[in-house]
Amino acid sequence: MAVATQSLEALCINSIRFLAIDAVEKAKSGHPGLPMGAAPMAFVLWDKFMRFNPKNPNWFNRDRFVLSAGHGCMLQYALLYLTGYDSVGLDDIKQFRQWGSRTPGHPENFETPGVEVTTGPLGQGIANAVGLAMAEAHLAARFNQSDCTLVDHYTYVILGDGCNMEGVSGEACSLAGHLGLGKLIALYDDNHISIDGSTDISFTEDVAKRFEAYGWHVQHVEDGNTDLDAIAKAIENAKAVTDKPSLIKVTTTIGYGSPNKANTPGVHGAALGTDEIIATRENLGWSYGDFEVPEDALNHMRKAVERGASYEAEWEETLATYRTQYAEAAAEFERMLSGKLPEGWADGLPTFTPADKGTATRKHSQATLNALAPALPELIGGSADLTHSNLTEIKVSGDFQLGQYENRNLRFGVREHGMGAICNGIALHNSGLIPYCATFLVFADYMRAAIRLSALSEAGVIYVMTHDSVGLGEDGPTHQPVETVASLRAIPNLTVIRPADGNEVSGAYKIAVENRKAPTLIAFTRQNVPNLDGSSIENTAKGAYVLSGAEETPDIILIGTGSEVSLCVDAAEQLRADGKKVRVVSMPSWELFEAQDQAYKESVLPKSVTKRLVVEAASSFGWCRYMGSEGDMISIERFGASAPGDLVMEKFGYTVDNVIARAKAVLG
Repeated sequence: MAVATQSLEALCINSIRFLAIDAVEKAKSGHPGLPMGAAPMAFVLWDKFMRFNPKNPNWFNRDRFVLSAGHGCMLQYALLYLTGYDSVGLDDIKQFRQWGSRTPGHPENFETPGVEVTTGPLGQGIANAVGLAMAEAHLAARFNQSDCTLVDHYTYVILGDGCNMEGVSGEACSLAGHLGLGKLIALYDDNHISIDGSTDISFTEDVAKRFEAYGWHVQHVEDGNTDLDAIAKAIENAKAVTDKPSLIKVTTTIGYGSPNKANTPGVHGAALGTDEIIATRENLGWSYGDFEVPEDALNHMRKAVERGASYEAEWEETLATYRTQYAEAAAEFERMLSGKLPEGWADGLPTFTPADKGTATRKHSQATLNALAPALPELIGGSADLTHSNLTEIKVSGDFQLGQYENRNLRFGVREHGMGAICNGIALHNSGLIPYCATFLVFADYMRAAIRLSALSEAGVIYVMTHDSVGLGEDGPTHQPVETVASLRAIPNLTVIRPADGNEVSGAYKIAVENRKAPTLIAFTRQNVPNLDGSSIENTAKGAYVLSGAEETPDIILIGTGSEVSLCVDAAEQLRADGKKVRVVSMPSWELFEAQDQAYKESVLPKSVTKRLVVEAASSFGWCRYMGSEGDMISIERFGASAPGDLVMEKFGYTVDNVIARAKAVLG
C-alpha cells in the first residue's frame, strides 16, 4: 500500500483532508472540497510559518489566522485538533455541525478557542483581517521601542473565489492597500469552482491585477496541490515585503484526491458519499480508518505545542524587559490587554441642565467623543467619508496612515460595509482597543451584515449613526431613515440607543464603552433639541425612565425617543393645564429597558395604564409591546420627503399641537 512510502508532509496533509471528509460524511452536511484542496497551503502555513501557542489560544503576540472562506471550516478544526488545541478534540471533530458542539458549521470565535473571528458570510473574514492587521500596526507604533519590540505578529488569511466576488472584500482590501499593511498576508484558494459551477459563468476578472491596483504585493503559485516549496517561498517573499499587504494566488483543485468529484461543484457543499470516500482513499493511498490519524503525522503536528510554549516564553521575557525599561508604557499596555478601563475614565462625561443651550445630539456626540479620547487611549475610529457631518474626529490625535499608525482617526472612505467589518476585526483583536465607526443612520443598510456579525461575534464596536430621522430635511427620502431603527432593534445582542439630549448622549457612550461583549448603535439628530429636566447618565442606563409625572397614576403615558421626547414634554404641560394626569417617559433603548427587573419596568410603564401615546419619527413596527391596549402612535409608514427639516417634521405630525390632539383622542 502506498501509505508506507508517503512523506511525512503528505501524511499530515492527507490527515487534514480525511478528517474533513469523515466529519462531513458523518454529519451528512458540510463542505469537504475546500479543505481537500487547501490542505497543502494550510499545512505549510501552520507548520512552517505561523507563531501560536495551542495551550494558550489567547497569547497576545500570536499570529492571527482567518479562514475567510468559512464554509470550509473543517480545515480549521482539523488544524486545531492536529496542532494540540484543547478546544477541539477528536470527539469534537466527530460532532461536527451537531447541537452544542465546538465545531459548528462555520467558525465562531465565541464557541471555539483558536478561532479568531466568526466567518461564513463571504468576504467578511478578509475584511475582519484588515482590522486585525490595523490593530497590530497601531499597537506596534504606540508601544514598540527601538530596542524592544513588544508587538510583532502577522495576520494570515485563506480566502476563496466567493470572498473575492463579494463587494465587502473589495472595500476592505482597497483600504488595506492604501494603508500599506505589510503584515497582512492572504492566500487565495484559486479553485475556479462555486456552487453554480465553474466560476467562468460569472467571474472572469483578473483578481491578481485587481489587487495590484489596490496596492498589494501579488504572487501566483501555479501548483497549489503538490508544490509545497513554492507555497513556502511565496510566504517568505510576502513576509519580506513590509510596506504592502500580500496576496498569494494559489491555484488548487477543489476536492483534490476525489476521482469523480474533484474539480466539480458537487464537492463544494455536500458529503462525498461512501463509495466516493472509498475511491478517494484508494486514490490517495490512505488505508487508515474513519477519523484515524497516523501516529507520525500527529506527533509531527503536535510539535506546535512545544514551539508555541517557546514562542510565548520568549515573548514573556521581552515583556519583562519592557516592564523594566518602559514601566509606564508597560502598565498601559497590560491594562489594555486585561480589558480594564482607566480609573476615572467616565468622570469627564459632559452633563447638562435645561438652562444649557440645546443643540443637535450629533454635536453632543462630538463633545462626548472628545471628552473621552484623552481619558481612553484605546478609543479609535472614524467615519465613512462623513467626518464633518458625523462629527467623529478625535482632536487630540492625527490620522492613522502609512508611517503614522500610532494615530487614532481612521479614514475609511466611502466604504460602510468594509468599515463595519474592519471594526469587528479591531474589536476581536482582543487587545483592549475600542473601535467606533460612523455614517448616516440610513446607511446602516450598507453595513447590516457587519453589524449583525458584530452582535453574533460579541464584538464591542460602537456604531455612531447621525441624521437619524426625516428631521434631517432637504436630502430627502433617500437619506431619511424610516424603517431603519425598527430593523436594527430586531438584531439580537445589539443595543440600539436613540438619545434625547446631552445627558442621554453621555449615558449612551458610557454604556457603549463598558459593553465590550456586544456592539452598541447610537442614533443622533441633525436638528437641535433642548436639554431636558430629569435626564441623566444614570437614567439612560435604564433604557426608559420617567421624566415627569411619576408621583401618581396617570391618565395617559407619553413615550418618546430621541428628538421627539421634547415634544412629549411640552405637550404634557398643556395637557396638565387641562386637568389631565400625564406621565412622560423617555425610552432611549428598548434593549436596556428589557434588561431591568420586572418591578422597575412596572414602575415606569404600569400595566394598569393602558392609554399610551408613543411618539417616534419612524416606523411603528415593534412598538405594540409598549403601546398599551388602548394606545396609539405618531409614526411614519411611508418614505420621507425633501424639504427643510422643520417643515418635514411638521408635515408628518411631529408638533406639540398634534401630540396634544392625538393624546386627547387616546383619552377619548
